[in-house]
Amino acid sequence: MVNRIALSLHRVTGLLCQGLLILIVAGQLAVVILRYVFGIGFIELQDAVAYSFAALVVLGLPVAFAEDGHVRVDVFRAGQSPRWQRRFDMAGILALLVPFFGLTLWWVWPDVAFSWSILEGSKETGGLPGFFIVKTMLPVACVLMLLQGLAALAVRHD
Repeated sequence: MVNRIALSLHRVTGLLCQGLLILIVAGQLAVVILRYVFGIGFIELQDAVAYSFAALVVLGLPVAFAEDGHVRVDVFRAGQSPRWQRRFDMAGILALLVPFFGLTLWWVWPDVAFSWSILEGSKETGGLPGFFIVKTMLPVACVLMLLQGLAALAVRHD
């Protein structure tokens, strides 16, 4: 059950990250051309690129973890049998991933709730509204990482 949910969310998050990457490249190219060719500053577009990059970074975490593309220091796993490698992975998930993302979720929640209550916008004059949505990406990423961790535990336990 958790595996199916995690896989579905992984697919959606992966597609969202791909779209964000395209938006970042196109947006930044437009910012550079507008500024240096036409002499036009476009704060809203700069904010859109920055917001997209922030979302890409935090939403890329669960995607990388699900695809086993994250950085792993194999000091303890190197030279171990696959069975012991699974055990080290499970221990890492339980001792590091779950507490870190659980505490991060608990820690950022009040700030995100406050941001929503005031509908926080850009710090730049004339910037985009909706910064509260960008802040929401962090707790969303924490929940996705916790789900991926649970799914990884279920797979590694088999």
